Amino acid sequence: MTERTVTVVVPVKDGERYLGELLRAVFDQAGAVARLDVLVVDSGSADGSAAIARAAGAEVLEIAPEEFGHGRTRNLAAERATGEIVAFLTQDATPVPGWLAAIAAGFDADPDVGAVYGPHLARPDTSPMIARELAEFFAGHGPADGPTIQRAGDEPYLSNVNAAYRRDVWAELRFDDVPYSEDQAFARALLAAGYAKAFHPDAAVLHAHDYPPVDFMRRYFDEYRGLRQTIGHVERVGLRSSVRTLRAGVGGDLRWMRERGVEGAEQRRWLARSALHHAGRRAFSALGSHGHALPASVQRRISLEGTVAPPPPPPPVWPVPSQAVPARPDYAWEAVLDHARDGAAPLLEPLPGQETDLPLHIACVIPPFRRGSGGHNSIFQLLTRLERAGHTVSVWLDDPLGEMREIWPSYVRTMIRDWFAPLEGPVFKGFDDWYGADVAIATGWQTVHRTVGLERVRARAYLVHDHETEFLPTSAEAIWAEETYGLGLHAICASPWLADIVRDRYGGTTSTFDFGVDHEVYRPQPVARRRDTIVVYGRDVTPRRAVPLALLALQELTSRRPEVRVECFGNPSPIATPFPHRHLGVLAPEELAWAYSQATIGLVLSLTNYSLIPQEMLACGLPCVDLAGISAESVFGPDGPVALTDPNPLALADAMERLLDDRDGEWAARSQAGLDFVRDRTWDRAAHQVEGGLREAVRLRQAETAGAAAR
Repeated sequence: MTERTVTVVVPVKDGERYLGELLRAVFDQAGAVARLDVLVVDSGSADGSAAIARAAGAEVLEIAPEEFGHGRTRNLAAERATGEIVAFLTQDATPVPGWLAAIAAGFDADPDVGAVYGPHLARPDTSPMIARELAEFFAGHGPADGPTIQRAGDEPYLSNVNAAYRRDVWAELRFDDVPYSEDQAFARALLAAGYAKAFHPDAAVLHAHDYPPVDFMRRYFDEYRGLRQTIGHVERVGLRSSVRTLRAGVGGDLRWMRERGVEGAEQRRWLARSALHHAGRRAFSALGSHGHALPASVQRRISLEGTVAPPPPPPPVWPVPSQAVPARPDYAWEAVLDHARDGAAPLLEPLPGQETDLPLHIACVIPPFRRGSGGHNSIFQLLTRLERAGHTVSVWLDDPLGEMREIWPSYVRTMIRDWFAPLEGPVFKGFDDWYGADVAIATGWQTVHRTVGLERVRARAYLVHDHETEFLPTSAEAIWAEETYGLGLHAICASPWLADIVRDRYGGTTSTFDFGVDHEVYRPQPVARRRDTIVVYGRDVTPRRAVPLALLALQELTSRRPEVRVECFGNPSPIATPFPHRHLGVLAPEELAWAYSQATIGLVLSLTNYSLIPQEMLACGLPCVDLAGISAESVFGPDGPVALTDPNPLALADAMERLLDDRDGEWAARSQAGLDFVRDRTWDRAAHQVEGGLREAVRLRQAETAGAAAR
């Protein structure tokens, strides 16, 4: 039991169908917290809702129907609440066992959490369209094994069907008095104010709005009219995009039903309903986006709630006079100016033996990070193993844009240990406490200018994971990124391809290391491998992963073979695809290993340096397809365990089709070659290679010192 006190609030109008079940489910979980009370706000029920609530032991507040408003009524209830946590449920959302304990755990996960929410589970009689939509939607909000913390920049989603708030945070922000989507507006305000929210998969409720088709359309009208008013969202509709959306929706529902054994007449009946549902949703969401322009009488007739939306506010009128803006002492690119003005800080002489076997103090300068960052995972895997090899390591977060401004240094270290690897050394934010190092390592182009300006350093290195200038459009940042390769840091490169670029194009000195694989996690799992499943890295916010090219190839493949299953991972929210697919979201390593072990082919495209992901797929026995002529040949060879093709959707589709057809030939050969290839690719080996690069940086510095003395 936690020490939390909780008030559960249930707004009700004619809710007797599920209300008794809901209240019993809530009171059954009272032992999960120090104190629990329930407040039911009844806005003119004509059934027995108020009596049901009183009989169950809830306090009942009755208000006139015309006084109800989604934001206004919840503010009224929160004002009367006595718990430090105020949890809101709708009258048809029944908590499952463990709901209240998971709500409390969400708040306990991080002191910044101001709101916690959980998934909506379909009831047994829910239609396939809604059941599939709920499962796929909430699967992308976080892994299934505990709370996921979401901060500014993450998806601002909340739903007062099932959400709880710290009462002090609610008092600071309060719900907007809007007819719809008050929860979404609160989520944006919450994140903008510097608070976090948490998704907990165990804080689940049984809930599904399953209306007749016409009522569904009216509900979507209300929903998107509210989104336009609260967050300015306008649903755009075009003929081709609507056809794609309808095809994807019906195709997804068909696959969902087949997986659950819905066949024959029942399947045909639901498919007709599915087509009507998705077409109606598309039309009425667009209509709702422009609903404020309709006459009030028309809005009332269409709206499921019978309401009228006020006109949107006029655009702000900006003052004409100029405004004085104070200088920012932490301007993002101050280090670039410092380097242009002062050059690199002088280096100390290395100590004898540091180029061979003397333990080093390694100071690693990192940019801000998030959970799931592949580059940071590599950095911390290497650093922890360098610590085990006898070196001391300190980590210095360079965050001039303030992306992690509100997070304490001690908690930054906790995040590193929880999300990546058990680092033992200290973690600092900024450089006020800088005390020098034997080798200072930059780990991204944004950190290089700062690193070369650090004093009391004997040698400098640059852990180069990618040719980062290719990430940037023509810009000042692109110029500065390119400049970093010529600032004299010894480059320890994550592929021979990268080393060739740094050495041949920029004249730098280089060493190389290979990405490691955690073989305790990534190995063939005890699950039957399918013969029809492509698992694709669908992180479409990362352009160098060429997701549009991958989708075109899969569109071609699925047109040839409609039975092929496609599973996309790596993106928090589902991506738009011209074919049905399963959205896996951002998975934990253990979950990825299971996904790789039951898939047929992995598709991961790299337009710059190769990705770590294919190695992890190969370790699970999964053959992969990637692009030829870039970086992969320098690692895997031109005809190694990864099938490499031209950057052409037909060529990629051909390569995948060959692997599907030749299961006992090419597929089996590449699967075994992949297992053989990654067998000795460990993070211990990678750290040993990086250690050699650090020793080389020291040796080069010693040679430079000796040369200067000779002159």
